[in-house]
Amino acid sequence: MASEAAVEVNAISAAAPEAATTTGAEKQPHKLERKWTFWFDNQTGHKQGAAWGTSLRKVYTFDTVEEFWCLYDQIFKPSKLPGNADFHLFKAGIEPKWEDPECASGGKWSVTSNRKANLENMWLETLMALIGEQFDEADEICGVVASVRPRQDKLALWTKTATNEAAQMGIGRKWKEIIDVNDKITYSFHDDSRRERSAKGRYNV
Repeated sequence: MASEAAVEVNAISAAAPEAATTTGAEKQPHKLERKWTFWFDNQTGHKQGAAWGTSLRKVYTFDTVEEFWCLYDQIFKPSKLPGNADFHLFKAGIEPKWEDPECASGGKWSVTSNRKANLENMWLETLMALIGEQFDEADEICGVVASVRPRQDKLALWTKTATNEAAQMGIGRKWKEIIDVNDKITYSFHDDSRRERSAKGRYNV
């Protein structure tokens, strides 16, 4: 019998193509600058000792504004997630894993939230900024992860070259403005996170 986590992943994967095609076929779709992929990871059903990423699933790749809105409205809202799950939006061709060549030398800006409504708003604002190419350093960005947890939710913006401080600071300042956060946000290197679970932030804005 399939676990609840597996059922959740399968349901999301099955619903995405239908959601994406419920756009008005009579209208000319609005193409995005590049393709993006939604991923889903439900960590509730993880077996002890299982490698990270074993429950990560690619759900749908899209390249129009209409597909994005249908997918977001029907599936990819953090409020629809179970308690230990992640939604990811990454550039097509990049996997949301440290091992991916595009992410290997990178890091992430992180922000936490104690309110689900707040996470949902920050997630949507970030998605629109990414697909709308609002960042000057857009080529440095890999994607974004929304992590829903029982105590505190988290949003993380992954970037490509952690040591490029100028680019990361530019991205951090812009992101903070987009998600309308006044508190300090920090940037950590994936390399540091590999070595220690709670890696110290290298940059702050």
